[in-house]
Amino acid sequence: MISSVTENVNVFLAALGVAGQVLAALLLLVAVAALLGLRRPGRRVRSLLRGRELWLAFVVAAVATGGSLFFSEVANFVPCELCWYQRICMYPLTVTLLAALARDCRAARYLLPLPIAGAGVAVYHLLVENHVVEQTQGCQISAPGGCATRWIEEFGYVTIPTLSLTAFVLAFAFLLLAASAHRADV
Repeated sequence: MISSVTENVNVFLAALGVAGQVLAALLLLVAVAALLGLRRPGRRVRSLLRGRELWLAFVVAAVATGGSLFFSEVANFVPCELCWYQRICMYPLTVTLLAALARDCRAARYLLPLPIAGAGVAVYHLLVENHVVEQTQGCQISAPGGCATRWIEEFGYVTIPTLSLTAFVLAFAFLLLAASAHRADV
């Protein structure tokens, strides 16, 4: 039985995830507009975020790290093998705080592989969770029910791997903006 506090935190984190998905979709639209030759939306986003890209990447990583620790340490959801791989990619992203404090956007390009790898694992986890691909033996023994267990399901689709994928996409977007801002300044 899930406590009401756990349920409230689950809903809060899921709502943050949906807000993050909306933000990611808007950033994607701006990127598509730039590919089509419309530069004004991209310039507007850059001017709004200038100097804050690393801070935003840090906030995303910190919330994702805190959420994963809440799920395992407070709600007592047993992390599966794929959850651990995603954590391996997410937790080091909190070092963006150090880069943000130093105002060093060069660090962003070195951190970019982490959200790419983490997003790949999250997509695979979603495929396992939705029974598109068969879970491995390692998945089946790593947690009760294996990697296909849905510990949460809010708003009809938000699960832990969905939250993870959202965080990785946002972290990647903010790190990419920080790295490209640095290149533009050089």
